[in-house]
This record gives sequence, structure tokens and C-alpha cells, in this order.
Amino acid sequence: MTCKIVLLLSGLVLAASARNSAAVPPPAPYGPVPSPRQLQWQEMEFVGFAHFTVDTFTGKEWGYGDESENVFKPTAFDASQIVGAARQAGMKELILTCKHHDGFCLWPSRFTDHSVKHSSWRDGKGDVVKEISQACRKQGLRFGIYLSPWDRNSAVYGTPAYVAYYRNQLTELLTGYGPISEIWLDGANGGDGYYGGTRETRSIDRHTYYDWPTTIELIRQRQPMACIFSDAGPDIRWVGNEDGIAGDPCWDTLNRRDFYPGDADGGRLNRGDRPGTDWVPAECDVSIRPGWFYHPNEDGRVKTPAQLLDLYFKSVGRGATLLLNIPPDQRGQIHDPDIASLQEFARRRDAIFAVDLARQARVSASNVRGHERRYSAENVIDGKRDTYWATDDGVIDASLVLEFPQPVTFNVARIREYLPLGQRVEGFAVEGWQEGQWKEFASGASIGNCRLARGADVTTSRVRVRISQAAVSPALSEIGLFYERKE
Repeated sequence: MTCKIVLLLSGLVLAASARNSAAVPPPAPYGPVPSPRQLQWQEMEFVGFAHFTVDTFTGKEWGYGDESENVFKPTAFDASQIVGAARQAGMKELILTCKHHDGFCLWPSRFTDHSVKHSSWRDGKGDVVKEISQACRKQGLRFGIYLSPWDRNSAVYGTPAYVAYYRNQLTELLTGYGPISEIWLDGANGGDGYYGGTRETRSIDRHTYYDWPTTIELIRQRQPMACIFSDAGPDIRWVGNEDGIAGDPCWDTLNRRDFYPGDADGGRLNRGDRPGTDWVPAECDVSIRPGWFYHPNEDGRVKTPAQLLDLYFKSVGRGATLLLNIPPDQRGQIHDPDIASLQEFARRRDAIFAVDLARQARVSASNVRGHERRYSAENVIDGKRDTYWATDDGVIDASLVLEFPQPVTFNVARIREYLPLGQRVEGFAVEGWQEGQWKEFASGASIGNCRLARGADVTTSRVRVRISQAAVSPALSEIGLFYERKE
């Protein structure tokens, strides 16, 4: 009889819990929200660029388009070494400049002679795109492509025929090299060039010439999970500078209708629009060297590990993605100084985030949505991106308190919002309990995918994360606390 009563009571509790769960739905999404491909892209956070073409051998940054195909002659090309350097640095994707403004193609395109098939390198049988894409798959990195809309070699650039030519080359890349995770559309369009021997200046209307909607539809058909980058998205936006630095705040939303590839307001791109009509997160591009292509005279000017770490905090730490260029040298490998800096940067970064002190804490919240466990405070320290703490509708001034059994010392805090519900928070603060009061460690406006706060050492047994302003009820998926040792 006792067992039956216990079972009956258990059933009643479960039934009541189920009824309660059904009565408290998740918060409604706020504003634009990311697509599955955008979520997949944002979770990478740190990705790589590999600028490699005839410019590597001529010393230029923008080739004119009249370079001989035989200029391209790497002496010891090693795709595994290039991709390995990216992987060891912690990059999750590598984007290759398949064709830069000079028009030289790193694959044997059927639509031009200005490619590796007319180079003496590997007797015209080489294919850089193939080898890099295969090395990425083998080493677990995603593969992206850069195909410049400008072509200073093409005789038909500036005419309708070039748009068809560009789409033909794009189709080759989209169909011949496996899954593509990102497609980069540079904003540089039009100017002086070789143009089949005319050696003249050609201008185009950046708003209409390329008919981007048709090209975007082509990409969606061929590679539906590929994110498209440009000044106007549609999936990823330029951050407005080539310094690798996101704005503070940096919103994931943007009014896309105001922008065109190659024609954009850098200040707005840097910070985003709040509110915005579209979800278009920022990508922060920067080179490990002063230039985008390898030049021997820059061997002593490679960014230091400390500089790279600072860029990481000012890009990834502001909710954006860091796109770091690591250009292969004239051998066709990543140069030794670049490797050394990347490895030390990775060591320092990984050491910071190796131990999450927040996992030791007991967490409580000023409000939990419907008093339900699936929205509880503990979700912010469970190490999962798909669980979150949320408050009741209308509760936009809320806080979480982390209490530790013994005092801990931290100097880095990480906060993440639950992105499928949109970017909801507009003001936050991280505080430590010291000398009988809450003292601010850091504060800001936007959180988004990842917000990193870096400051002086704080030793405390209680930490509070306070949401001071939000458009709607907040939804946080993570709070982390870390200690960065001084090098």
C-alpha cells in the first residue's frame, strides 16, 4: 500500500510539473534572430584568412592584372602545413583567396587562361583550392572562399558579360570543392587595370552592376549552409575597419537596406544598428602582418602574441568573430615568425580559459521564469550553449549571484546571451562583493554571442551579474569567470 501511495504521489507531481511546463512557454524571440547557418558561423568565433596569389611573388598588395602566370611559383607548397598552423592557433575555418583583384585563379578555371593551369608550377596541373579544401576537411576545419568581384585582368570587366563570367567561376568553386562555410565578397570594385591589354580605368555602379540578389540565390541553391560576407551581408557584415576591432557596443542587428557591397558607412558597420531590421553579425578582419600578402621585408613586423590576444578581446570579446590573415610565403607555407606568434598566442588564450571558476559556485537569481527548472540560474554554469536562464515577461531588471565556498580571484568575465531568442540585453554590470558592498568590475551595453570583460584582479566569495537594461526579459546561456596570469 505504501508503495502505491508513493507512486501515486510521484505521478501527481510529474503531472503537475508537466501542466506547469506547458503553461510557461519560452520567451518570445525579440527582433531579428539568427538563421541556423549564422548560428553555426557565430559559434566558431575565431577563423583564418590565407591571402596567396601572384602578389606573394611580386611584392604588391593589389596586382594590376598583367602578371605572367609563371610568376606564381611556390617552391614547397604544403597545404597541410598552412591548415595545420590555422588549426593549432585555434581557428575553426580557413578562407582562401581563390581569386584576388588581379584576376589570377588558384584553381584551373575553365573560363580563363589566367590561372594555375598556365603556370609552370606543377606543370600546370596544380590546384591550390583543391589541396587547401582537402587539408581543411582532413584536419577538421571548415573551408571558405574569397572570390573578388573586381577583376583587373578580365577584358570584359564592366560589361554584362563579366557578371556571367563571375557566376561561372563562382559555380566552379561551389560545386567542385565540397562544403563551403563562408563566401567573402570584397567591397573593392572598379578602377584602373590591365583589362585584357586596354590598360584603362573602368567604373561600375556598385548598387546595380553585379545584380547581387541573383548571385545570392545561386549560392543558396548550391551551398545553402554557406554564410555570405559583404558590407551588406546578407549573413555577415564587415566591421568597418581592417584593424580587427569591433565597436563597443557591437550589435548583431543592421538595417541592411541602407548598405551595398563596396558602399557602406564604416561607423554604422562597426557598431551595428539598434534596433535593426536584420540579423547581420560582424566579422573583424585583420592581418598578422602589416600587409595582406607575404612580403619578406615584413618578417620583423609580425603581430606579437600580446597584440593578438588584445585583438581577440576587442573582437570575439565584443560579440563579433575574429578573422585573422596568415599569408603563405613564397615557399607556399606559413613563415616561422608567424607560426611562433600564433602558437604563443594560442597558449596564452587557452591558459586563460582553461579553468572556469564559475563552475565552483552556487547560483541564484532574482527571478526565474515561471519558477521552472529549465529556465533556472544553474543553466549559466552548466557549460551548454543550448540551455539558458530567463525571467518572467516584463522582468527586465534582474540579477544573478554566484556564491563560492571559498574566495576566488578572477580578472576575466565571460557572458553569453541565448542567441536563438535574439539580442535582448542593452545594459549589464559584473560586480564583486568587497568591503561590505558591491563593487563594479565591468559594465557595458551589448552582450550577444560572447562578451569578455578584462580588468584588475578581484578576490571575492560573491559575484553578481546585473542586467540593468533590456528590451525584453533577458536570456543568458553562460557566465564564466577566469584568471589571466600576467606574462
